[in-house]
Amino acid sequence: MLKLNRVHHIAIICADYQKSKHFYSEILGLNIVREVYREERQSYKLDLEVGNLYQIELFSFPEPPARPSRPEAVGLRHLAFEVDALDEAVSHLTNFGVETEPIRIDEFTGKRFTFFTDPDGLPLELYEK
Repeated sequence: MLKLNRVHHIAIICADYQKSKHFYSEILGLNIVREVYREERQSYKLDLEVGNLYQIELFSFPEPPARPSRPEAVGLRHLAFEVDALDEAVSHLTNFGVETEPIRIDEFTGKRFTFFTDPDGLPLELYEK
């Protein structure tokens, strides 16, 4: 049987590299591990650390096609980040002009969560610990 240990990284392609770099590092507070420019691909690759556990790879490419998030389609639905205090996290995002959906309760776990989007409309979730 195949033994998977954990998610190693999640790759995201963005339309505006500087805007997305700011969003993920300055607004969401992810730690920048490494940033490289790959001349042959005309692409930046930014490695971001989430809570010392996982990495997000943020890529830029010249004129990437849009990937629709709405209506929901087959494929990756969203990324969810665990937070200790959902109200504080929502307030933080609001202070940066990031709109969040109303807070809801997971009917199976009883935990609170909300959704928001990154600069390209990728759905992101905050899920309270």
